[in-house]
Amino acid sequence: MSDSDSGTAGRSQGEMAQLSAIELNVNDQVRRLEVDPRTSLLDALREHLRLSGTKKGCDHGQCGACTVLINGRRVNSCLTLAVMHEEDEIVTIEGLGDPGGLHPMQRAFVERDGFQCGYCTPGQICSAVGMLAEVEAGWPSHATADVTSPRIALTDEEIRERMSGNICRCAAYPNIVAAIRGIAVGGPE
Repeated sequence: MSDSDSGTAGRSQGEMAQLSAIELNVNDQVRRLEVDPRTSLLDALREHLRLSGTKKGCDHGQCGACTVLINGRRVNSCLTLAVMHEEDEIVTIEGLGDPGGLHPMQRAFVERDGFQCGYCTPGQICSAVGMLAEVEAGWPSHATADVTSPRIALTDEEIRERMSGNICRCAAYPNIVAAIRGIAVGGPE
């Protein structure tokens, strides 16, 4: 079987999915793609746009390795379809910063050694950026001590609860919490 046949094995010609032409605004660049309408945003980013920073961990929304920011909110890109995000602003780890100009959260992860193997790190960083925006907006979590307070106290327990959707198999959690706390209390800018 040739490479061109491998994706169509078991389907008749009438069952072939039509490709959808879409435009995605990724990291402030409009990118045009033709994708199967069932293509996840994760696969569009990695396989079609070659943005490999967003990782495929579980492909079930349970590990957070694929976390990106969509309109400033953190989203597991494996659980959403690319065709759903034509009007949205998508930011991946590549769009937060680069080696010459790191985002403050990226810098904090480096300074606090908030990673080990690094596989989960892009999702952890995108999630942390989105999480701090949620705190700034006053969104309580399960661990929020006083949900009536206009200001959420970002304790270690609060950070751990809010980041619980991001798994680090190397267990760098204490350093991840320290990096986030450092930014939250006015760390390096």
